[in-house]
Order: sequence, then C-alpha cells, then structure tokens
Amino acid sequence: MAGPDVTTAAPADIPEGNRHDFRHDLSPDAPELENYSEGEGSSGYVHSYETGSHLDGPGIRVTLFLSGCPLRCQYCHNPDTWRLKDGMRVPLERIVGRLAHFAPALRSLKGGLTLSGGEPLVQPAFSRRIFAAAKEFGLHTALDTSGFLGDRATDEYLQSVDLVLLDIKSWDPETYRRVTKQEVAPTLRFAERLAAMGKPVWLRYVLVPGLTDEPANVEGVAKFVAPMKNVEWVEVLPFHQLGAFKWKALGLDYQLADTPPASPELLARVLGQFRDAGCNAR
Repeated sequence: MAGPDVTTAAPADIPEGNRHDFRHDLSPDAPELENYSEGEGSSGYVHSYETGSHLDGPGIRVTLFLSGCPLRCQYCHNPDTWRLKDGMRVPLERIVGRLAHFAPALRSLKGGLTLSGGEPLVQPAFSRRIFAAAKEFGLHTALDTSGFLGDRATDEYLQSVDLVLLDIKSWDPETYRRVTKQEVAPTLRFAERLAAMGKPVWLRYVLVPGLTDEPANVEGVAKFVAPMKNVEWVEVLPFHQLGAFKWKALGLDYQLADTPPASPELLARVLGQFRDAGCNAR
C-alpha cells in the first residue's frame, strides 16, 4: 500500500523517546492554549513519539504524544505536555514521512498509530490530518482522549479513527473537578455520542487510592458504561509515581507524593464492580 505522497526530508526534528521522558520549553514562543489558532493543521506541537507500544490499542503501535491539555489532573504523569511551548513545532509532512517508514512493520504486527498527549483534540486539524494519512497507509488508528474537548471531534474527524481510548476520570462531578479542575459533563456527552455512532471504545479508569476509589464513584461509571455496546473494554489503570519527578522539575505542587499504589485487594474490588455491572474489565 503506497500511502500518501510524503516529503522525504529526514524527520530528525520529531522528538523520539517515550512517555516518561521529560521535555521542557522546546518552543518558548508558542502561544498559550486559549490564544492558539492552528489554521489548517499543516504543523503542530509534538512532545515525543514512542515505538513498540502495546499499551495504547491493539497490536504493536507507534504512539505520538501531542502537546497541550486543558485538564490539570492530579495524577498526570505527563505534566510536561500541558503547554504547547513544551513541545516542538513539527510540519505535518515530517510526521507523515516518519509514519511511512513505520507503516509496513505496523501492518505486519497488526498494530497501528495512537495519538495521545497531552490532549490531541487541542489540535484537531493537525491530528485529523495525521489520522487521515495513517488510514491511507492502511493502519489501525486510535485516539487517546479525556473527551473534555470531544465536541471538536467532528463526524468527519472520527471517520479516520478506528478506536477511542476514553478516560472517564470520575463519575462524581465534585471528584472530577478535584482531579482535573474541569467539569465531567463534556466527557459524558462525548461518550454518549460515541455510543450512538457505534464507535469502538476502550474506557480507561485511573484507580487512585483515596481519590477515585470510592465504591459509589466506581459504580456510577460502571452503570453509565455497561449499556454501551460499543465499549469493548474497561481498563482499570492503577495509579503510579512514574511521573512524580516531572512535577518537581517543573516546580508544580504534586499533591499525591504520599499516595500508595492500589493494593491487589482494591484493584480486585474495582474490577469486580465493573464486571458485576456487565462490563468487560481488565
């Protein structure tokens, strides 16, 4: 499969690494999110990309982490993706050129491309064009999103997305505000829209002891999701401290420094709640 025409210039400007690399002020002149206008999406702000991922959709994948996020999650392990200026501005043609290099292997491994971040829907025109190129290469595509900006994902946008990895960080609105400093309603609205479309979803729920582990909170998410036939999996993701060093490096107030990981008993209880509601949970 030939795929789209690409510029063959060496894509060395795309930061390679993994989701735990720390990047800071790569584009100090980039605007704040509220002042950003991306135009037609011929370029965008990229934090890094990771090859060989098996965490972000089916098969072996390339995950591209875009910069910019409107949420401020207490447990975020990528706070260096919140601002556009912490990424590097990269032309679309360079992204597509790198994707052309990986596409044959990704097809053979039954994998594909996942856009993560940050929040890809901060840059909807740029991310849509990346997804469209990936589909021309015959790749499976996945959007990793909080859903808070789901209204930006038009029906045309979603035509190039095979799977949505959707984070519902809390059912209780007060807890959601505490976790993210935003409202949960836009995420729930996006989830309902995806269900009406029949768009495949893997729902993600980050389990943080003392924050998102209340039985009623878990039950609320489970009962909301269980009737949605498009939700193939609920993935319960135990909290970890792998991003704590980034908060310190950025001078941010990290409130979960003393929070332990979820115990096996807590993880089993939460998985049981989702399964008892009728969800495929893992």
